[in-house]
Amino acid sequence: MADSLTSGSKIAQVPLGNDGPLVGVQGLGCMGMSEFYGDTDQAAARDTLEAALEAGVTLFDTADVYGRGANEEFLAPFFGAHRDEITLATKFAIERTDDPKYRGVRNDPAYIRQAVDASLKRLKTEVIDLYYMHRRDPAVPLAESVGAMAELVRQGKVKHLGLSEVTGPELREAHAVHPIAALQSEWSLFSRDVERSAVGAAAELGVALVPYSPLGRGFLTGAFADAGKELSSGDFRQSMPRFTGDNATSNAALLEPVRKIAEAHGATLGQVALAWVQQQAAVHSLAVIPIPGTRRTSRLRENVAAPGLTLTPDELALLEPIASEVSGDRYPDMSATSTAREQ
Repeated sequence: MADSLTSGSKIAQVPLGNDGPLVGVQGLGCMGMSEFYGDTDQAAARDTLEAALEAGVTLFDTADVYGRGANEEFLAPFFGAHRDEITLATKFAIERTDDPKYRGVRNDPAYIRQAVDASLKRLKTEVIDLYYMHRRDPAVPLAESVGAMAELVRQGKVKHLGLSEVTGPELREAHAVHPIAALQSEWSLFSRDVERSAVGAAAELGVALVPYSPLGRGFLTGAFADAGKELSSGDFRQSMPRFTGDNATSNAALLEPVRKIAEAHGATLGQVALAWVQQQAAVHSLAVIPIPGTRRTSRLRENVAAPGLTLTPDELALLEPIASEVSGDRYPDMSATSTAREQ
């Protein structure tokens, strides 16, 4: 199995929603290349982008909030050099100001029109392939927000629409206004809230599921026996409940079955965690395109090998209880997530 995981062949492709383009079965989350995980070696990050494309990764994910636009600007030269080879995804909705602690959510049409024009300018492109609403503001009617997004499609500024962290009923409501190509939500062995209603709705509607943080923000790689002591200054995981004190210690103990399976396959813990996410496509009958983030070429190559690992039914059963035993919420404030709006 170790040889097949490092063969160097390109990953397979799957459709992004009913009418979307074919994309690599694994994408790349680019957030950490500009913010949130400490200092970045920009040259190494650019090498990682090229290595991803070479491996068959074609869905590259960013957002206007990452680095307050800096991530889009960083990615623009890469996107420009390979525009016809990639599917470019970005997002709007999370508003930041000069106050580093402030995070607002805006879904009003005026803001959406302003946000898309700003992203197009930073990305130096005429059209965004996949445009997500990053978070839902329940104070704004969903039909109003999606209607404004649909207008961007009619104007030729956006090709396909996506939503992030919405419930199943919200996904159905949005899809009735305009077809939704992709739902991006957290999904991993540590986080399975999305299965409550959204996964079933996505399968029913033909919407692709794009799991973010499929490695539990790195926890599922086994890197943090005591995350509170391991993380550098500037790493936003210091504020994450699952990476704090006793939570981090108890969560690290949950990795034992992942480690056992990894050893049996000659794989890494991260590959097992990603393989579990990839295999949810067959379990739930929908396209699943996880977007693990990394700034390093070595980690990128490890991640893209994971679809070559097939877990047995017994191994899947061994991993099944993990999420129910995790200590701590996904975020210090869960109010903007789909979990807060589940009935």
